[in-house]
Amino acid sequence: MSKKRLDIEVVMNLNVLNKFEPITLDEMSGIRLMNRTDTKFVTTLDKLLTLLNMAQQDYYVQDMSGNRCIPYYTMYFDTPERIMYKMHHRGHVGRQKVRIRSYVNSHLSFLEVKTKDNHGRTKKKRIEISSFDPRNPDYDIRFHNQDETSLEHGRFLSKYLFLDPESLEETLENNFNRITLVNKAKTERLTIDVNLKFHNLSTDRNYSLDRLVIIELKRDGLQKSPILGLLNQLRIKPMGFSKYCMGSALTSDGDLPLNNFKLRLRAVRKILNA
Repeated sequence: MSKKRLDIEVVMNLNVLNKFEPITLDEMSGIRLMNRTDTKFVTTLDKLLTLLNMAQQDYYVQDMSGNRCIPYYTMYFDTPERIMYKMHHRGHVGRQKVRIRSYVNSHLSFLEVKTKDNHGRTKKKRIEISSFDPRNPDYDIRFHNQDETSLEHGRFLSKYLFLDPESLEETLENNFNRITLVNKAKTERLTIDVNLKFHNLSTDRNYSLDRLVIIELKRDGLQKSPILGLLNQLRIKPMGFSKYCMGSALTSDGDLPLNNFKLRLRAVRKILNA
């Protein structure tokens, strides 16, 4: 492989993705991970290409109308005091995130609440938010009694969120592309996020991590995983990575606590400079 650093457009059009057998969204919906565990890994585009070449025989790739590297958009919410960010920074048990996640090509958006319990498991609740357009986002979303739709979303948040929904405001935008692999035994999913871009709505700062790759292994309990041996071969180690927290830290103007994230940020820079 050439030593020249890979460009994201190259990865998004990789012939290697076309060498995988496809799996559709409908086929994937039948996969139930009843005792799901999640593990994240962080690497570079160069190592991703090698990993994909090694994994072809053991995995399907999600295909949506011929697209195998699919665009996503996320809008994160927090309080003006950034309570949810600060709870994550402190490693607080029971921390939460609120976001709108958009599947851009499918024209589907969901309002989601993610909660991390005291066993390290993440639980997600969501409701469709059909009025949201990620190509032209509304930057004035409020969850109070403006109309029946706002009331419905507010009730949803009140049910699952520990904060008052009316205290929330938009804080961070995130765009990325996702490759999804499913093992042939259909006991795990592997999401591979590339082309990460952040925009802080408070500071108006942008930050691009377009050479970084975030891999998340989602498997049923401790089922044997074909990918773990390949990751180990390539020296790609487990590493936590919160898009909301890392994106906020990288685009802040100094008003957010960073001490507990400094090692993580340093590790990211080391991976990119390796």
